[in-house]
Amino acid sequence: MRAQGDDDMNEMLSFDSDYMEGAHAEILRRLTDTNMEQTAGYGLDPYSEAAREKIRKACRAPHAEIHFLSGGTQTNRIVISALLRPYEGVIAADTGHISVHEAGAIEAGGHKVLALPHADGKLSAEAIEGCLRAYHEDANRDHMVRPGMVYLSHPTEYGTLYTMDALEVISVVCRTNRIPLFLDGARLAYALGCDANELTLPAIARLCDAFYIGGTKCGALLGEAVVFPKQGTVPHFFTIVKQSGALLAKGRVLGIQFDTLFTDGLYERGGAHAIRMADRIRTALTEHGYTLAPFAPTNQIFLALNPAQLARLSAHVAMGFWEKQGDVTIMRIATSWATREEDVERLIAVL
Repeated sequence: MRAQGDDDMNEMLSFDSDYMEGAHAEILRRLTDTNMEQTAGYGLDPYSEAAREKIRKACRAPHAEIHFLSGGTQTNRIVISALLRPYEGVIAADTGHISVHEAGAIEAGGHKVLALPHADGKLSAEAIEGCLRAYHEDANRDHMVRPGMVYLSHPTEYGTLYTMDALEVISVVCRTNRIPLFLDGARLAYALGCDANELTLPAIARLCDAFYIGGTKCGALLGEAVVFPKQGTVPHFFTIVKQSGALLAKGRVLGIQFDTLFTDGLYERGGAHAIRMADRIRTALTEHGYTLAPFAPTNQIFLALNPAQLARLSAHVAMGFWEKQGDVTIMRIATSWATREEDVERLIAVL
């Protein structure tokens, strides 16, 4: 007979994404406890308003407008479309989520993604300035897509982080050129929970014209919280969300979740747990001679695997495919708020 430990070692481990589980137990409890209550729809319920007040307080933005949407791609498309004029496009890193992994959602909405080279997933102020300058100096610019806003993500698609200095300079470039700065925070909890992170919610609210706080990948069943730090940034955004088919009738489902995530630091605590688990895995990978490419301090770990390493690890661990570089395959291991310590120990044993 095989021992139970042998069965455990042969069971496939799942580290391919950070939204595979359902939701924090506390969120499920709150949803269950309030299940039979009757409340107003469309996010006009008291739970949604309580969540908004907690987010305003966390961002130190007392007049911020906050809207709850159900998913990241939906949020990116609607916010970008609402901020741009019909003839404008959005500047983004060529590895940005809107550039690569949203199936052309931004272009389908009528706006071009103006993709620029990246450095470990990050845009530089110099690259943004160069794009804006090239447009304004082109004698044929009236025949071209005008750069109308800048899109960043924090953490980036490569799990890397912007410094405070970098975001401040990018913000100055945007405000000097009178174009909005939008930050995608789908994995924001994993930045806020990371010791290497310099950006706080108040800093993001001060430097960006719009951003969203991710829930789907950070402990909620679903949902993202869009924040406009200044009132009137997008007039009638509620109506735009409705027109786009994205206004959830049972809006309290989203409101309750963010009310819970922003109670007693649950959002940051979930992120910090994921970072602790990722750090243990990173240490083990380095000790066993694996190549990290590129290095990222958050919950995403990218491995450069040769064919033999890929075959051996893939037999035990479900990882996310990233890209091919000749004979080397870049694979991703992702931890989350729900990663179990025993699964990390099993992964380390496999290594």
